[in-house]
Amino acid sequence: MKLVIVESPKKCETIGHYLGPDYLVKASLGHICDLSTHGKGGLGIDIEHDFKPDFVIVEGKAKVVNELKKLTKKADEVILATDPDREGEAISYHLAKALNLDIPTTKRLQFHEITKPAIEEAITHPGVIDMNLVNAQETRRMYDRIIGFKLSALLNKKINSPSAGRVQSVALKMIVDNDEEIKAFVPEEYWVITVDILVGDKVLTLQLDKVDGKNPSIKSEEEAKAIIDRIGKTLTLVSLSTVTKKQASRPAFTTSTMQQEAFNRFRFSTSVTQALAQQLYEGVAIKGEQVGLITYMRTDSTRISDEFYNHQAAPYIKSTFGPAYLGSNTVRGRKGRIQDAHEAIRPTSVERTPEAVKPYLDYNSYRLYTLIYNRAIASLMSDKIYESTTALFDSNGLTFKVVGTKTTFPGYEKIYREEEENDTILPDLKERESYDVKEPHLEQKFTKAPARYSEAKVVKLMEEKGIGRPSTYASTIRTLIARKYVKSDKGILTPTESGTKTTIVLTKYFPEIVSTEYTAQMETKLDEIEEGKEERVQAMKEFYYPFIEKFNEVSQKMYKDPLEETGEMCPVCGSPLVKRKNRYGKTFIGCSAYPKCTYIKKEETPVEYTGKNCPLCGSPLVKRVNKKGQTFVACSAYPTCHYIEGNEHKEKKVYTDKDYVKPCPSCKDGHLVLRHGKKADFLGCTNFPKCRYHEWLKDDKKKDEN
Repeated sequence: MKLVIVESPKKCETIGHYLGPDYLVKASLGHICDLSTHGKGGLGIDIEHDFKPDFVIVEGKAKVVNELKKLTKKADEVILATDPDREGEAISYHLAKALNLDIPTTKRLQFHEITKPAIEEAITHPGVIDMNLVNAQETRRMYDRIIGFKLSALLNKKINSPSAGRVQSVALKMIVDNDEEIKAFVPEEYWVITVDILVGDKVLTLQLDKVDGKNPSIKSEEEAKAIIDRIGKTLTLVSLSTVTKKQASRPAFTTSTMQQEAFNRFRFSTSVTQALAQQLYEGVAIKGEQVGLITYMRTDSTRISDEFYNHQAAPYIKSTFGPAYLGSNTVRGRKGRIQDAHEAIRPTSVERTPEAVKPYLDYNSYRLYTLIYNRAIASLMSDKIYESTTALFDSNGLTFKVVGTKTTFPGYEKIYREEEENDTILPDLKERESYDVKEPHLEQKFTKAPARYSEAKVVKLMEEKGIGRPSTYASTIRTLIARKYVKSDKGILTPTESGTKTTIVLTKYFPEIVSTEYTAQMETKLDEIEEGKEERVQAMKEFYYPFIEKFNEVSQKMYKDPLEETGEMCPVCGSPLVKRKNRYGKTFIGCSAYPKCTYIKKEETPVEYTGKNCPLCGSPLVKRVNKKGQTFVACSAYPTCHYIEGNEHKEKKVYTDKDYVKPCPSCKDGHLVLRHGKKADFLGCTNFPKCRYHEWLKDDKKKDEN
C-alpha cells in the first residue's frame, strides 16, 4: 500500500478514485506546523543563530500527525501531494520532517487540476520537495510573525488596537485613505446641454461637444442658458466619419480578476468566491465520478497551456462557433512579477459545459463556474469587430456630437460579454444637410465623490501594487473585518474608528509598514528566495535589524491613550473604573490600577420575570441565558436554589459495576467512570457535582467501552 497525503479531505475521494486500490489517500487538514511562541519575545525564531525558525506541531493537529505516523509505518511508500504553491510546499516539508521521511528523495506530486490525466501524469513523473519554495514560505511566515507580534503588542498596549500585520496594515491604509478622500470631497456644480433633432420621423439626441472650438466648462445656469440662446432652429451635419475597430477579449481569470468579476456581477464577497472556487477545484460528483472542474484557483498568471488550447479549446471553438471565431493563445494581462508556475483559472475540460454540469452544482457554484468557463474560452477567441460612427453638428459656433456603434463580427462576445450594452445604430444621415431642432435640454449636475472601495476594488489594488499574493487576498479582508477595523456592507468597505486610529498611528510611527512600496519590496524579496536568487538569512538580516531598531525607538516615544473613566470607583482598591477592550474588541469596565488590581465589573442584565414561582422554594422564576446564548427559566434565588424548569423529570444516570473503573481517591465514597468531554475522554466521579475530581485519559489508556 502506498500512502498519498493531500491537504483537503475533499481531495481524498477524488484522487483516491483515480489512483486505485493500491493507494491510500489521507489529508493533513492544512498546515500541521507553525512557529512556536518560545524563545526571545515569543517569536519562535532564534535571532542569534541565523534566524533559525522553531516550527512545532499546531495545537489540535497531534491526532492527525499520529494517525499519519501509524499509516506511514504500514505503507510501502509515502507520497506528498499538497497544493502546488509556497504554502503547499511548506506543508509537504513539515510532513516529511514529522513523519521522518527522507526529504531529498520523498516523492512530491505536482498537479494543477484534479482530473484523471493530471493525476496519472503526476504519479508517473513525480518531483521532490523544492527547498527554495519552502525557504520563501518560512521567510514569509517569519516576516509576518515579527511584524505581527511586535506591532500588535505595542498597539494593544498604547492605543488598545487588536493587531497589525505586514499585509493587513497596508490594505487597511488604502481603505482609510479612500474614506478620507470621500470626507474631504467638495462637490462642484456643472451643467450638461443636449439637443433633440428630427431625422425623418426619428428623434436623435446630441450632446454639446465644443463651444467656439473649446471643450465646454459650464459652471452655472446663467452660462447654460446663454449657450441655449445661441442654438439656432436647425443644426447642420458638418462631419460624418466611420472607423472600423477591433476589441480583444479579456484574458482568462487570475485569482484577483475572478474575485473582482464575481463581486461586480453577483456581489460575492472575496471569501465566498474563494470557497466556491475551492469546491470546483477539489471535485464535484458527476454521474458517480468525482472530478475537478477548474484548474488551481490561486494564481496570478493569465497563461493558458498550449495543450489545452490545441487539444481542447481550438477544436471546440471551431466546431461550436466556426473557424473564424478561433483566436490565438497569447499571454496578456498585467505586467510585473507574477508566479507563472500555474495557468490561469480555466475549466479542466471544454466538454463539461456549464449547462452539462448544472444539475450537479448549487446555484452559486453554477454561476461562478459559468463565469470561469466562458471567460477562459472567450480569451482564446477572435476579436470583436465593430464600426464606430461619429457625427458632428454645428450651429453658431456650437458643436454637438453623437456616436453610434454597429457590431459587424461578434467574435468572443458570442460567449462572454463584459457589459450588457447593445449597439447604437444611427439613422441615415447626410453631410451638409440641416436638421430641425426639436428641443434643447439643460441639466444641472454635481461632481461625485470617489466611490467607497469594495472588496473587489481592494483586491485589485493589492494586485496592482504587488501587495500580498493570490492566496492572501480574501484572508486579508477577512482579518480586517474580524478585527473590527472595517465594516463590510454587501461588500462595500468602511473603516471603523478603531481602523482609522490604527492607521493614523502606524503612519506616524511606522510609515514604512503601511507603505505599498515597502511591502511590495518584501514580496519581491520572497520571490527572489523562491527563485534561488536570494538567501533567507540575508533577507532576514536586511529586514529585522532596521525594523527592530525603529521598533525600540518608537516604543519609548509613542503616546499612550488615556483610558476613559466611567465616574465610578473600584470597590476593591478605590481606583477609578475605566473602559477597556479585550482581545476580541469587546468593551468592558475594569480597574485603572490593573495589573495590581484585577477587578472587572460584571455586566448587569435586566431581570425578566416569568410571573411564576419556583415549585421548590417559592421564589420568582426568571429567564436566564447560558454560555451558549440559550434562554432557560430558573429560580431567582440561585445559588441557594438550583431549580431549572424542564429538569424536574430528568433521571439521574445510574451507573452499574460494569461502568466503574476505580474508587474515587478524593471523596472516597464515589467511583470514577468514563465520561466524554468536548475535546477528550476523562474519568469523573459519580458524585459530581459535589465531587469534581477527574483524571484525563491518554490515548493508549482509554477504557474499552465495549
